[in-house]
Amino acid sequence: MHAQDWRREVIASLARHLPGAEVVDHVARHPGALAYDLPRIRATLEEGFAGVREADLVVAWIPEASMGTAIEIHEARRAGVPVVAVTPLGVNWVVRAFADVVLPDLAAFEAFAAGGGLERLLAAGLAPA
Repeated sequence: MHAQDWRREVIASLARHLPGAEVVDHVARHPGALAYDLPRIRATLEEGFAGVREADLVVAWIPEASMGTAIEIHEARRAGVPVVAVTPLGVNWVVRAFADVVLPDLAAFEAFAAGGGLERLLAAGLAPA
């Protein structure tokens, strides 16, 4: 699993620029997930996919290709949930097809949030794909 410390930065940025937002961190909810048996893995994946379909916004950190994150952003897009991808993989077809905003790094995410980008994205509303 890739380092997960990016989550603290994104959560802090959301607290600064979308005060009152409820942040759901699926990985924090399942700290022992790497040791789960197959039935629990499947249930946890389904829980995560359902969560992105019910969210108001999905922020996806994609430092390298990730099958799980690809499914998450696909599910979010199909449900009409806006997706902000923070990734150096801006030319990746899945990222291009399913992310509404593609930012190269966490500094760009902070600048986007500070400039009102998150509020504009949420206000725009998306129709399910």
